[in-house]
Amino acid sequence: MSAEPVHVEDSDDPEVILRDLPERERAQFLRQYHEAVDAAHDPAGYRQLRRMLHAWRLTVIATRQPGYYEELDAVRNGTARTTPAQEAISGWQERLAAARAQRR
Repeated sequence: MSAEPVHVEDSDDPEVILRDLPERERAQFLRQYHEAVDAAHDPAGYRQLRRMLHAWRLTVIATRQPGYYEELDAVRNGTARTTPAQEAISGWQERLAAARAQRR
């Protein structure tokens, strides 16, 4: 018996992202992708391309959540129910202070 190679799909592959995005997001993705690819001709732009692809992978995940677009509309029109970070995240002030200290 021979072992067949297992194909693991790269979730940050632009073809995978484009395939998995809702139709309404694809044009924006392609615009940003082409801009990032153009910038990536300079080696310093490569990291930005990778960050952009990862952000869009997260968008794919987010758009699969029920009510995503309704909640996005609520944020845009100011009717979203929000909770301040210091209430939603345990130890927020300490984490914020530590992050600020680390940047110095």
